[in-house]
Amino acid sequence: MITYKHFTLKVLHIAPECSPLAKKGGLGDVIGTLPKALKKQNIDARVLLPAWPGVIEKAAKIGKLNKEPLGKISVALNWRAYTASVLEADIGGLHVYLLDQPELFSDPNIYPERLDQETILPFVFLSFASFELPKLNGWKPQFLHSHDWTTAPVSAALRWHRYYSSFNEDYDTVFTIHNLAFQGIINHSVLDGWGFCPDAYSNLDSDSMEFFGQLNVMKGAITTSEAFTTVSPSYSWDIQTPNGGLGLDGVIVANRDKLRGIINGIDYDVWNPETDCFIPSNYSLKNMSGKEECRKALLKECGWKDDGRPLLIFVGRLTEQKGVDMMTQALKSLLAKKVRCVIVGSGNDMYTRKITEFEKENPDSVHATLEFNEDMAHLTYAGGDILLMPSLFEPCGLSQLIAFAYGTIPVARATGGLADTVIDADGSTDGTGFLFTDYTPSELRKAIERALEAKKDNEKWNSIVKNAMSADFSWDNSAKAYAELYRDILTSD
Repeated sequence: MITYKHFTLKVLHIAPECSPLAKKGGLGDVIGTLPKALKKQNIDARVLLPAWPGVIEKAAKIGKLNKEPLGKISVALNWRAYTASVLEADIGGLHVYLLDQPELFSDPNIYPERLDQETILPFVFLSFASFELPKLNGWKPQFLHSHDWTTAPVSAALRWHRYYSSFNEDYDTVFTIHNLAFQGIINHSVLDGWGFCPDAYSNLDSDSMEFFGQLNVMKGAITTSEAFTTVSPSYSWDIQTPNGGLGLDGVIVANRDKLRGIINGIDYDVWNPETDCFIPSNYSLKNMSGKEECRKALLKECGWKDDGRPLLIFVGRLTEQKGVDMMTQALKSLLAKKVRCVIVGSGNDMYTRKITEFEKENPDSVHATLEFNEDMAHLTYAGGDILLMPSLFEPCGLSQLIAFAYGTIPVARATGGLADTVIDADGSTDGTGFLFTDYTPSELRKAIERALEAKKDNEKWNSIVKNAMSADFSWDNSAKAYAELYRDILTSD
């Protein structure tokens, strides 16, 4: 363990999702892997997670679950006490505390469709539970590391809560922004019921959670934490601009001395074509024949015969952020003769309907799996040739990192984490993909055309694939950066 004089560094990550127990997006992947990577840095990192429906059963099935609760904790919210049993589990080396509170944690979708004084309560409880946990087992972290708006109240409570502010000297706090688009904005009338002092909401204090007449819990985390991070260096700069800051750019600029951009990693125990149990044939740089077998299996899954057209893939959420509209527009002129496209992902009804219609219009060129299907996702990464990531904005992005591992070459917009991780192959012999800048269908189409031209040149394409598959985006590098951040905070106190 990292030792400072007479104590060991301990970190508690507080989050609403953690793969493989509960996952809706990239945050779940981060929470499921970063704490394990921190252990390699000799940091005792653990996770506090709600027991959403099915989580306890899954923990018992895939890990070691202590069925005897550690005990119960209570949190006062809206003038009543909410009580949860705390269960302890080991999930492949990940130490997890599960909050069993069926009244609050009953939504299998995790995130509410609409944020109001009732639907935000589960996340406030989760945040405050981090202060109560040490009373049960004596394990007391030096750092409380919260993630996104859902656990943003942690550091704000240490500043402004009537009771928990007395714990302020006990903890240092780090807050990570995974996606600034979701800030936890709600009517400020909730604060009294949460136990916050009036100072938490004041238009006379720029550090308070006041935000254009509303309460913004993410703003409170930015101003009150010892440090805050984003999930890539470029995104840390994007959010300091009016376009990328989404109303918080002024706050972020004012606090930028404590901001760091740390790129996410991927778990190569899960995403590795050499060992992947979800694909029909394993492969590596030394022997790529298995990728052709995966292509054949993907074509069969789509109900297509192989006509030689390259397979473009999209794996991710079907949302405006991911550039779905632009992607379908750019592909229209390329389908039928030049490419096929396999889409795997879920999203809101509007984009689901659009992709369904797109598939119906191009049955021999477009295949869509409109849910997150792990088997299909692995097969698609392995069997595809080119990954499309035309994101409007991208805090980090994991799909391009996974695609690298499988020798599937990304065509991506140069924004956020995509700009940090993808090297344009027409501009460098170290190239790992193809980038474009302007958010237009024509620019995306040009980038796809460049990738298709490169694919015709076997020597060039093989070099790009080699560069991509040789890239190292393991969590080990990211964990070192977080360990350095924790260390810097401790030594500055």
